[in-house]
Amino acid sequence: MKKCLILLIVLLGILTFRINAQQIFDGIAAIVGDDVVLMSDINALITQYAFRNRIDIARQPELYQRLGEEFLQSLIDQKLLLIKADEDTIEADDDRVEQTLNQQIDYMIKQAGSETKLEEYYSAPLYKIKNDMRKELSNQMRIGILREKKFAEVNVSRYEVEKFYQTYKDSLPGIKTSVDISHILMEVSPSETSIQQAFKKIKEIQTKLQNGENFTELAKLYSEDPGSAANGGELGFVSRGTLVKEFEETAFALEEGEISEPVRTQFGFHIIQLIERQGERINARHILVQLQPTEEDEKLVIDKLKNIRQKILNEDSSFADMALKYSNDPNVEKDLGNLGVFEEGGFQIKEFETAISNLKEGEISEPFHTDFGYHIVKLNKRHQARNLVLENDWEQIEQWALQDKREREFQVWLTELRQEIPIVVKVDI
Repeated sequence: MKKCLILLIVLLGILTFRINAQQIFDGIAAIVGDDVVLMSDINALITQYAFRNRIDIARQPELYQRLGEEFLQSLIDQKLLLIKADEDTIEADDDRVEQTLNQQIDYMIKQAGSETKLEEYYSAPLYKIKNDMRKELSNQMRIGILREKKFAEVNVSRYEVEKFYQTYKDSLPGIKTSVDISHILMEVSPSETSIQQAFKKIKEIQTKLQNGENFTELAKLYSEDPGSAANGGELGFVSRGTLVKEFEETAFALEEGEISEPVRTQFGFHIIQLIERQGERINARHILVQLQPTEEDEKLVIDKLKNIRQKILNEDSSFADMALKYSNDPNVEKDLGNLGVFEEGGFQIKEFETAISNLKEGEISEPFHTDFGYHIVKLNKRHQARNLVLENDWEQIEQWALQDKREREFQVWLTELRQEIPIVVKVDI
């Protein structure tokens, strides 16, 4: 979960989306190696910046120009790094991409107010926004892996840490009030009964199709994909590597006009029809029946967490042991449920902030819900605010010094890449 939270914070400001139609104009802004940066790519980033900061960029031409210059250079750097990622055959984790994508879409819908308002803002249907986001997330993850691989062996000496501290000690942030917490996460999964009900529903839809009913009309009536149902299930043209694995393998194996058997993905059961193929791109439509946990499924998880909490309070078992046995956090074998230290007021997931607000050291919260599932959290220790001291905060200062050194070496490498790989800037923003 910690990795997911960190990733969410890092990626929040760099996702690329479709731009408002009034701001799009096609054209090549720069050529990087054999790839290009389009003007629409730059405008997409400007639109995302305006959306995130809730500003009318059209009323601020100076800011628009400055952002255009900054994003052009940023996109050139991205192209350079993706060229190197291709050379090293670096791939993103599809499951992590999909998980982060869903978190981002949920966040943006909340920020916009509704799916419809989000689509209006970007002048694109939700499935198209998702497709663009999915590609950009994959690119950013690949770049992250590339950077980690390139600079993993860069370390700092004791002298470098001390020099970093002496140089920046007056500007380094002090230690704010913080909490050390552990949690147990239990995901709510559909029960076997829920799965059977969903499969029964998709089979009933399949029967209707076999009896000659229209795929598009059935998608409008029954599909539970909010991004494509109103469009008759049509997803638009996508390239191989864009869709989730099970869906993509089935869709690309179809002949034009052919309808698949029900296929299960992490989202539920799909029936897919291939509309058209253009080389390694396809246009397909689908009908989705989601796998949704029921209220009874959620109640079972809550009751189980309450039982686990009581066992720990009764000292029948330790928090770490129960976390190792029951938590669905993928890092639990390494950290035994410990999430580390967080500044109070700085939680990205506000439900954690609420859960620990009234806890004393050693106390455990009641079960609470987040986008990840249900949790109980233990407040291990509360640290009071203070200034950084080299002797007491060596690990933190060492980490900052290491990040600073790696960032400086990364910038040097980027400069070398700009000299190594041909770059032609075609516009003067």
